[in-house]
Amino acid sequence: MTGAKGRVRAAIIGSGNIGTDLMIKIMRLSKVLEMAAMVGIDPVSDGLARATRLGVTTTAGGIEGLVALPEFAGIGIVFDATSAGAHRHHNEILQAHGKQVIDLTPAAIGPYVVPSVNLDRLANERNLNMVTCGGQATIPMVAAVSSVSPVLYGEIVASIASKSAGPGTRANIDEFTQTTAHAIESVGGATRGKAIIILNPAEPPLIMRDTVHCLCDDADPAKIVAAIETKVAEVQAYVPGYRLKQAVQIEKVGGNNPLYLPDMDRSFTGLKVSTFLEVEGAGHYLPSYAGNLDIMTSAALRTAEALVQQWQVAA
Repeated sequence: MTGAKGRVRAAIIGSGNIGTDLMIKIMRLSKVLEMAAMVGIDPVSDGLARATRLGVTTTAGGIEGLVALPEFAGIGIVFDATSAGAHRHHNEILQAHGKQVIDLTPAAIGPYVVPSVNLDRLANERNLNMVTCGGQATIPMVAAVSSVSPVLYGEIVASIASKSAGPGTRANIDEFTQTTAHAIESVGGATRGKAIIILNPAEPPLIMRDTVHCLCDDADPAKIVAAIETKVAEVQAYVPGYRLKQAVQIEKVGGNNPLYLPDMDRSFTGLKVSTFLEVEGAGHYLPSYAGNLDIMTSAALRTAEALVQQWQVAA
């Protein structure tokens, strides 16, 4: 399953914006992965055309076309950048052939992975789910607060340019909010999570912006800020355009008049931690305002490379 210079061969299912950007990242940036195949269902898609120009094997026959390729046997990692519904079918076939799957849809068949938070605990999982763009951007912040003080409630609002939301994103809005909320809890460490996505039609298109609110027990504000800044730096290692938009805001809430949380039917007294982020894309294939797509492909690449490195150590 290795190609030139011992690199692991990879295939991408989905020749749209996300799949094409991921392909270019692998070819430009990765020292451990090699593109083996680009898979689509539209024979005239720009992604397949670009892959052909770059010398990558292509098929417009979907998952069945991929399995039929001579290269399929030597492929070690398959990225799925299609849709939640399609991924369920793809995964059944890929698992039957023993492939490592990295899922960029909200299908959430496998465990959620956010590279800066829990990647080191998932090396033996055969299907890894990249949550959502909002999850990749915001869950590190929830996890940072949770590392200092228990988080009762985490709420995120992801605002993305309407132009960066393709048909796959629009078809999976419900899955986006549900998957992100679950991952805020299971990966970020919040007792209860909530996610909201906003498609902003502004012209010119705006860079992805994310707001993260955490309600946590009383703790040293300086330690919370330090934990957040450390986590931001960890994400920046694989998403250079990820940054705090302004200083972290921390305020005491409740006091003699506890804050009532209707979603949890309980009162709360403690700290409200608000973090404001923006994510600028690297511009490899997508425009720089499409940070929501860039953070997904960057996180998927980081996950695959970490898996390969772990395999190499084990060998």
